[in-house]
Amino acid sequence: MSGTSAILPSLRRLGAALGLGLALGAASAHAASEQYFPLQSYRVGPYAAGGTGFFGGFIDYMQLVNARDGGVNGVKLTWSECETEYVVEKGVECYERLKKGLNGAPAAATNPLSVGIAYATLDRSTADKIPLITINHGRTDSTDGSVFPYVFPLQLNPYSEVSAIVNYIGQREGNLEKLKGKKIVTLYHGSPYGKETIPILDILAKKYGFTVTHIEVPHPGTEQQSQWLNIRRIKPDWVILRGWGVMNPVALKTAAKTGFPVDHVIGNIWSNSEDDAAPAGEAAKGYISITTHPAGTSFPVLGDIDKYVLKAGKGNLQDPKRFGSVYYNLGVVNGILNVEAVRIAQARFGKRPLTGEEVRWGFEHLNIDNKRLQELGAVGLVQNLKLSCSDHEGGGAVRFQQWDGSQWKVISDWVQADRALLRPIIEKSAAAYAKEKGITPRNCAREG
Repeated sequence: MSGTSAILPSLRRLGAALGLGLALGAASAHAASEQYFPLQSYRVGPYAAGGTGFFGGFIDYMQLVNARDGGVNGVKLTWSECETEYVVEKGVECYERLKKGLNGAPAAATNPLSVGIAYATLDRSTADKIPLITINHGRTDSTDGSVFPYVFPLQLNPYSEVSAIVNYIGQREGNLEKLKGKKIVTLYHGSPYGKETIPILDILAKKYGFTVTHIEVPHPGTEQQSQWLNIRRIKPDWVILRGWGVMNPVALKTAAKTGFPVDHVIGNIWSNSEDDAAPAGEAAKGYISITTHPAGTSFPVLGDIDKYVLKAGKGNLQDPKRFGSVYYNLGVVNGILNVEAVRIAQARFGKRPLTGEEVRWGFEHLNIDNKRLQELGAVGLVQNLKLSCSDHEGGGAVRFQQWDGSQWKVISDWVQADRALLRPIIEKSAAAYAKEKGITPRNCAREG
């Protein structure tokens, strides 16, 4: 009995070790067929509408790729979320917690949907060689990939945004020359995001001869009476609304109270959703905003999400009525671009889970043309997009939409930003950043 008693613990330890080894082996094998997306999401707080819609669409698109296609060339997409509440410090904590991957599956890219968090994690993601995706927002100078190799302000950077808005106002006034002597007010969110476009608007005002006044609204923007009384005193021809979250419907309601015509308020890309207009009720009717993508469910890719994800009971949205909304569709667009980057990179590096550095190469070689949009079922949902080493934006065009009281109606063709004007400004800013950080810019001409 004593000999047996001595042997049994050893056998138990051996069995436990074998079990642990098998479990680790299974986890490793599982991870070997997965591509991981860490999600610094936010589903609570004053900006929850944007976060729930965007991350809901992003996740549902990844679920579609897994359910319909079996992943990307056999590599399943996986993800985990960390709640940031749109707070920078929490966003950094989430980045550090999630960046190592999941069960050994490598991280493809981060998508925080927050200018503050993007700024705070930019150097970290670059050092870790993980792409930082800032679709429709972020640092404008990160468009220059020679200095910012891991940062991608896909589709629309902030300078392109306001340049396109000024071009549209010029169209409405007759032509850009008619802007001379006009007054424009920018009502902006009191954050790095809101302040980003002050310099370029000053440059555009000098170029075209209009006056611009910048008025800040402190976070979160629930009180704006003094700002709109100031606007009434200035009597501008147009107001550009660079808001976010609850600030937007409050702006529209307060504009109506102070007598400013809402059809001369133009919202930017983060002031363009149903959640921005509908809560303002009648005060929002006639309000104009830009968009890089329309709302709606008529696109084949949305039909596939409905078929393979929603009807299977796997949809990420708590409110099914938000399917096809502006924020949801932006999440789908973001999912398409992230997955396409993985697919393109696999063509070069192999049909396997990729490192962040390899996925970065995929983003730099994104080329979404009409043929590919047709294959993706996304014609009309995503604009043509071509990125390169030197150009991490790739688009720079918007359309304008108007709120009819219940939904958005597109009222313009594509309006392009003045990218020729903006590019030297972007390069100058990027060069200053490179000097400050001791960065030697890449030779994009050599990299092709």
